[in-house]
Parts: sequence; C-alpha cells; structure tokens
Amino acid sequence: MNYRIVLVEDEKWVRTAIRKVAEKIDLPIGIVYEASNGLDASEWFKSNDAELVLTDIRMPVMDGLALLKEMKQSRPDVDVVIVSGHDDFGYAQQAMRHDAFDYLLKPVEQEELETCLRKWIDKREQSASAGAWREPDVNVHELSPVDQVIHYIESNRLYDMSSAEAADWVHLNPSYFSKLFKQTKGTTFTDYVTAMRMKEAARLLEMTSLRVTEIAERLGFADAAYFTNLFKKTFDLPPSDYRKQRLAGK
Repeated sequence: MNYRIVLVEDEKWVRTAIRKVAEKIDLPIGIVYEASNGLDASEWFKSNDAELVLTDIRMPVMDGLALLKEMKQSRPDVDVVIVSGHDDFGYAQQAMRHDAFDYLLKPVEQEELETCLRKWIDKREQSASAGAWREPDVNVHELSPVDQVIHYIESNRLYDMSSAEAADWVHLNPSYFSKLFKQTKGTTFTDYVTAMRMKEAARLLEMTSLRVTEIAERLGFADAAYFTNLFKKTFDLPPSDYRKQRLAGK
C-alpha cells in the first residue's frame, strides 16, 4: 500500500523542496495534500484521510505545535513529524511531549527524511500486524438520524444549518425531527448547534490567530457583534479576553 502524507508549510517553495526530496525516496509513500497552515490541514482531515502529517512549526493562523495537539485529540491514528528551521531544543521538547513521532530540522535532507520515514513505516506495519490501529471511523449510516445530522454538521462545519434543512437532509418531517432531536438530546436543535458553534469558536480562539470577525464569519455569523455577545454569554468573557486568558495559561 502507499502511505498518504499531508505536508503543512506556509512557504510554497519549501513545500516544493520537501515534495521533491520525498519523491526521490524509494518508499511506498505519497504526498496527497499540501496545506499552508495547521487550520487548513485540520479541516482537510474532516472529510479526507492520511496516515502521516509532516508539518512546519512556525506558521500563521495555526502553528505546527497547535496542529499536533489538535491531531492527537481528533485523529490519534495519524502520526505527526515536526519540521523546523529553528534549532531550538525547546521546540523539540514540546513536540515530543505531545507525542510527535519525530523532529526534523530544515533544510530536510533526503537521507534524514528517508531514515525517519523508514522508521515510521516499520512502526506502522508492526502495530498494524499486532492489531493496534483503531478501526475506521464509525459508519454514518449506522447512526440515528439525529446523530447523522450532528456528524454532518461537524464534518462540514455547516453551523448555520437550520432545523428544516437538517430534517430535509435525513428525509424527515420538520416537526417530527424537532421532537426527535429534543427527545434524543434533551435540548432543541438550535440550542445544540449554538453550543457546537461556541465550542468551535473557543477552539479557534485558542488554536489559531484568526481575528474575531474572521471566526464569526467562519461560523456563519453575519453580525460579529451578535457573535461577541453570544460568546460572552456562554463563557462569561468576550472572545478577545478569552483568547488572552487561554494563551496566558499555556
């Protein structure tokens, strides 16, 4: 089989250089996606799959260490190799503390990358033969209609989906869907999705450098002021103060 790699690097010429080095290595690997920052890669994984992430550390929006933490929470079956142009042991310590598979320095040499990938493939195959890798993600069709909708919203970031649209997506009468949702989740569809949006907003504030207005727009809020008020009502802090508090606590 060919192992799929996602390459995350904000400088296009560096991505091109690493891709060319990887293409020279005689191993069953292939770079299936290139991302310019961690958030781009994280969102790609919502509807795509790969076995390894090769990521830079210093990037805008979401850096490599934030992506590493995100992947270990959301996709623990995917390994992460950190690449950095800064020979700083502190970065390596943080990367290894969060279970990075390896830490490489730029410029990435063919021999160094090949050694890393051979070691990773050996580990992967040994673990697979021992049955250590998790089963594929849940089959959506085995979920209840309510959970199908939730999975669909989370996977596609469709936080502005209405209850009527959700009911139509699972081919149910809107009134019946609303009652079913309330019975299943103990809250209304609208309140549940609002809670999802606030949770995602908190994640983006902590893990990215996106502006508050950009986060509001990404989550489907046409009015940034309304988003700010709703966030403050949920977390007892406006978004900017929440970000400062979370970053100060790291």
